[in-house]
Amino acid sequence: MAYQSNSSRYQYETSPRKIQPEYEKIKKKQNPYVQKKQTTTKNVRKKQAVKTKIKMKPKVKIALYIAIGFAILFGISYRNSLITENFNQKESLKKELSSIQKENEQLKVNIESSLNLNNVEQQAKNLLGMQKLENKQKVYINLPKKDYIEPAAEEVEVEEKLSIWQKIWKGLTESIR
Repeated sequence: MAYQSNSSRYQYETSPRKIQPEYEKIKKKQNPYVQKKQTTTKNVRKKQAVKTKIKMKPKVKIALYIAIGFAILFGISYRNSLITENFNQKESLKKELSSIQKENEQLKVNIESSLNLNNVEQQAKNLLGMQKLENKQKVYINLPKKDYIEPAAEEVEVEEKLSIWQKIWKGLTESIR
């Protein structure tokens, strides 16, 4: 509240007082009918434009939300199709791996059965025409039980690592002898 006395214009509050203009602007006087007519047609057009924008905005928003929803659903279905495709590929690779492992096991069994000495002997007789040796065909050789390894002619001296004092002592004792 501002307290003003007649004698002074001192103001007791912190907000400034509003100064009122001493004069009012003089408006041009025009025909009031013409002015209203121009403003009313402009206002009507503006109001109609605003109404169509207001009417169009909810429709556009709804269409936009529907489009976004379809895009999200499309993304989810595409991701799921990729997951399904990768899963099917993984399963086919698993089936192929198991069939190869079975074939590998069968080949191992075939190899082990073919390495049997009786089978080798049968194959040698039938396919190659080989026969077992008879006693007449065997030749025995006597080898002397002499050691064929010759000892080294030279002696190898192994030097031990000696400290400096041991080398000096060894040098002194050899020079004395």
